[in-house]
Amino acid sequence: MAGGGMVYLVGAGPGDPGLLTLKGRDCLRLADLVLYDGLVNPLLLRHTSAHAERTCRTGGPEGRVLPQDQINARLIEAAEADKTVVRLKGGDPFIFGRGSEEAAALAAAGIPFEVVPGVTAATAAGAYAGISLTHRALASSVMFVTGHEDPTKTDSSIDYALLARYEGTLVFYMGLHRLETIAQSLLDAGMRSDVPACVISCATTPLQRTVSATLSELVETVHSAELRAPSLIIVGDCVQQRDAIAWFERKPLFGKSIGITRPAAQAGPAIERCLDLGARPILMPTISIGPPDDWSPVDKALSCIEEYDWLVFTSANGVRGLCDRLWELGRDARAFATAKIAAIGSATAEVLAEYQLRADLIPETSRAEALAEALQPHVGGKRVLWACANRGRDVLPRELQTAGAEVERVVVYHNEDVDELSPEAIEAISSGRLDWIGLSSPSIARNLKKLLSSDAAGRLGQEIRLASISPVTSAAAVEQGLPIAVEASQFTWDGLFDAIIEAETGA
Repeated sequence: MAGGGMVYLVGAGPGDPGLLTLKGRDCLRLADLVLYDGLVNPLLLRHTSAHAERTCRTGGPEGRVLPQDQINARLIEAAEADKTVVRLKGGDPFIFGRGSEEAAALAAAGIPFEVVPGVTAATAAGAYAGISLTHRALASSVMFVTGHEDPTKTDSSIDYALLARYEGTLVFYMGLHRLETIAQSLLDAGMRSDVPACVISCATTPLQRTVSATLSELVETVHSAELRAPSLIIVGDCVQQRDAIAWFERKPLFGKSIGITRPAAQAGPAIERCLDLGARPILMPTISIGPPDDWSPVDKALSCIEEYDWLVFTSANGVRGLCDRLWELGRDARAFATAKIAAIGSATAEVLAEYQLRADLIPETSRAEALAEALQPHVGGKRVLWACANRGRDVLPRELQTAGAEVERVVVYHNEDVDELSPEAIEAISSGRLDWIGLSSPSIARNLKKLLSSDAAGRLGQEIRLASISPVTSAAAVEQGLPIAVEASQFTWDGLFDAIIEAETGA
């Protein structure tokens, strides 16, 4: 090989993006190109800025339509072009994942590569369904079996007579479409009919469904439940643990889909909170955040920052915009030493803390009116610098000027409407798989109304409910004809999720 390319065969885990290994995350950060498998959770692509290509698509009864030799050739071609390539594969690359075939092709071409193991579907699915695959009183061993053999083979290499005598736990990968054959073969080979068994669909994701029955009744029970792939079949006495120790499906928002309308680059904390609660985050940014068109007013203010008595921040973006610009100009937080700092709420104060800055004033409620009221006794005859967006309410400067303050407004970030919803959001809405949409600002509420089709808008308040982060956001939504189902008592995304939990569970 003439170039300096490198390929990492990385196990992505079975679905929950939190199950990616630290080394897998580090590889994604290094990558120039990511070729990701069709079963990989796209949320993992947040860890990379590389170009990403989905290398396995479903279509028609054959399912996989991109031949393996084309995937191998793409890996080799990219590495020979001196790229660092991550081949991101569902589960573990070497357990029913054809990773070894890709490794052999790379080795034959003289391409350097590494294999990064991943959490395989069997262990993760068992754990998330409340089934320990081994147990000192129930099973001292576990066997992984493919439920989908090479279709070119003339005879099956699976010895069902051996499996029927096996006293441990059996896990069949990719076997949903052959469930009837697998179950009947085990029974015909002498396995007892009342052995506990289950099928786990979409394991470790908010779409997870687990259906349990005895082996003889499993096929009928699963067909009635209309489970879908990807699924695993588990057979053995260990399945009976599920009733006592299942935990994942008991999360407060398990199975719910929640639209995250924050700008894509800032959606991370809301996504993580959503996953922690067992819900499925649907990325549907309605606004984008970018730098101002002209930094000169900001630079001018920063050049004489010591002349201001108060710095006022009404958003996390305002903090980042001003502080990052200060750093780019070769200065740091010491420049703020002579000014006091006000933050509109705890979320904004937390971002200030990231820059080693402590807010001197935070109102009890995260509203511009409350911030103005708290500041008024302190700003008479004072100079106030307000770091803000290109658009927004003028309540704060108006009230402070009434109190005798000299207020200068500098735009440190642009808040712009996006032109269309994400494909993920459109699919979730059209398929009827969106339960909630979170609204976290008036501009988000207003643009959501513009982006929704008339059909989708007509389903709001019924199939799709809206959760608002604050009274101001609720008012903007109502002005647009958007019905608000719940409103956060704490004006943060955590508060918004708490309001949804209360609506769903009454807790």
